Amino acid sequence: MSRVYLDHNATTPVHPEVLEAMLPFLTDGFGNPSSTHWAGLEVAPHVDRARASVARLIGAKPEEIIFTGGGSEGDNMAIKGVLMRAGKGAHCVTSEVEHPAIYSTCKMLEGYGFEFTYVPVDKYGIVSPVEVQKAMRPETALVSIMFANNETGAINSIVEISEIVRQYGALMHTDAVQCVGKIPVNVNSLGVDMLTSSGHKFNAPKGVGFQYVREGVETVPLISGGSQEFGVRAGTENVPGIVGIGAACKVAMREMRKRHDELGAMRDRLERGILEAVPGVVVNGHAERRVYNTLNMSFPGIEGEALMTLLNQEGIAVSTGSACASDSGKPSRILGAMGLDAVRSRGTLRISLGYGNSEQDIDYVLEKLPPLANRLIEMSPLGS
Repeated sequence: MSRVYLDHNATTPVHPEVLEAMLPFLTDGFGNPSSTHWAGLEVAPHVDRARASVARLIGAKPEEIIFTGGGSEGDNMAIKGVLMRAGKGAHCVTSEVEHPAIYSTCKMLEGYGFEFTYVPVDKYGIVSPVEVQKAMRPETALVSIMFANNETGAINSIVEISEIVRQYGALMHTDAVQCVGKIPVNVNSLGVDMLTSSGHKFNAPKGVGFQYVREGVETVPLISGGSQEFGVRAGTENVPGIVGIGAACKVAMREMRKRHDELGAMRDRLERGILEAVPGVVVNGHAERRVYNTLNMSFPGIEGEALMTLLNQEGIAVSTGSACASDSGKPSRILGAMGLDAVRSRGTLRISLGYGNSEQDIDYVLEKLPPLANRLIEMSPLGS
């Protein structure tokens, strides 16, 4: 049985170059970079070099990069840090399709005296800048709109939204976890004040990410207790992870265009093959305004969970949506916000490609998926 991994939006394998860069810091290079003796002084420059690599990838200054434990921490840092500094009664604009790290944090903060507006999306899952403008208030302190959606790959107009936010004097944050390392990201072109990324989404290890915070932007630290990361994020630095994410940024800069072309062509071939072989399948999201590696499809009248399980038995790893909400048992909040009913939402698979996938993988999925899907549809009273 072949093993095909098509859930790269959940996590990615560590690139060999990243692993090679990390290994010395799991053995002899064990020092604390904040220490002033030889063990610390040996590793501190490597943290600085990794910070510079991250900054180059997104067009930032090294001192604007804060290393974190991942995307969820970065999102919490942005929402809580800005609103706590603004004070009780501050207002935040976000969307109905944000990652749980944003959406759940906002819902929690509603109970602490902060106000939120959740703007809707269109049928493609895209936020309209007009809706953001309609939601702005004099007391709006922050707008947080994701760059690309983790379930559908839908890409938002962050440049236009940032321009609106600046007119109101608020801060702009974007969750770019599904973009950094995949598509070109330049914080100055985007006009954002804060940006979140996570290393394990682009072939760095789990447990490390970074937060871009524009120079001059002040927030309340999410984690207190030390002066690390320019006083913004306390805690001993995860040196192996930081070195790893720095190496992953170098790989991304070198291979981004190639991956875009090759993986995009594979995704499109897979999409065409499934649409031709399985009647009634619908692609969710925009045909063009989506990240090149992501395919979200609804199969008529069946449970996506059932199809995912059968595919797993054939060695094919896909998902039914966000890994962070995979155990909720509820239809996707994102697809519901796009107007999909519960039946169509429950019949959805998310397929996401990445480093290591090949044309042979696509051949294998096109051999196995259509007959499995068609069998489930034939058995379903809600199918074709």
